[in-house]
Amino acid sequence: MHTTVLNIRNLSYSYHSLKGETPALSHITFSVRQGDFVAIVGPSGCGKSTLLSLIAGLLKPEEGSIEKGNSRIGYMLQHDHLLEWRTIYRNVCLGLEINHCRTPENLAYIDSLLKEYDLEMFREKYPSELSGGMKQRAALIRTMALKPDLLLLDEPFSALDYQTRLQVSGDICDKIRQAGKTAILITHDLSEAISLADRILVLTKRPASILDDIPVQLTVKEAGPLAARQAPEYGAYFDKLWKELNHGTRC
Repeated sequence: MHTTVLNIRNLSYSYHSLKGETPALSHITFSVRQGDFVAIVGPSGCGKSTLLSLIAGLLKPEEGSIEKGNSRIGYMLQHDHLLEWRTIYRNVCLGLEINHCRTPENLAYIDSLLKEYDLEMFREKYPSELSGGMKQRAALIRTMALKPDLLLLDEPFSALDYQTRLQVSGDICDKIRQAGKTAILITHDLSEAISLADRILVLTKRPASILDDIPVQLTVKEAGPLAARQAPEYGAYFDKLWKELNHGTRC
């Protein structure tokens, strides 16, 4: 039986300014088990990124609870945020430096990740010398270097062109699964959610609540997001998500 790594109960949050209060999340409740790959979709501006910020501890809940136990959190954003004046190797080691854990064991782990992600030959290159997909792989290595138990992925592929996005998203998600990591992916792309996740949470308009929690099971002959989109079940999942997001009711 898989261990629960994240348990959220009755979570609410509002932004406050001189103009007043703006409710963002309303009574969110869900849990995530070890090894789950969960996608979260919802209307633009509904509070998806706010939810990740709360899980990461960057914001404090106004109501409800977030139980993470001793889970270490890794956060990967839409842009790679690599430092242009540091080599790729020094970029992926940045988290180790900040946390004062640049040990031989951890450096050996980074070496293994660079090799696994096909970046070993580019370790002394600078970000400007790499493609968008390569930079996203480097950003993931930087996140994985601290060996997180839970990965938070906030639209990490949205800045890539379509072909690169298909390749990189499938590649990165496969590696996350192979490492046995738990992940939560924020995306506006319904096809991406269906093809990558084991489960999809559908949020309502702001203030967001959970409209639906959909387990995903696809019959595919080979791995990868493109193959997943050819699965016989794919169309039904897409139609369901489209209707729920556009009508705001559970189908």
